[in-house]
Amino acid sequence: MRLLIALILPWLTFFTIGRPFAGIICLILQITIIGWVPAAIWAVYALSQYKTDQKIAKALGSRG
Repeated sequence: MRLLIALILPWLTFFTIGRPFAGIICLILQITIIGWVPAAIWAVYALSQYKTDQKIAKALGSRG
């Protein structure tokens, strides 16, 4: 679901993963039609990093 949001409303993705400052910057970028594509790419990349961070935290949490 977040991937779909990242493609349609890239700025909203940053708010769902807890990065509101990046979300505001992405919204400013998305206001221009030309900036929509880089904003969507940035949101998808940030979402993949978020998922990776979650997996690492889960793996390290289960070790202890």
